[in-house]
Amino acid sequence: MWDKLALIVLIIGGVNWGLVGIFEFDLVAWLFGGATSFISRAVYILVAIAALWCMTLLFRKDAVTEPAMAERR
Repeated sequence: MWDKLALIVLIIGGVNWGLVGIFEFDLVAWLFGGATSFISRAVYILVAIAALWCMTLLFRKDAVTEPAMAERR
């Protein structure tokens, strides 16, 4: 459950960075009153925590692939 939640938050952050890179439009800042507002900063921090969490997926090969392999059997 935590893996999927972290991945969803990370995807939202990635889409936001894509908007910043392509259109110079920060959706999070626009939605929550600027990049320095408390809520925007909280969202940025959550995205960073989600990224750190998802980094652990690289090192949990058995935990990630084992359910998929069990379904194929």
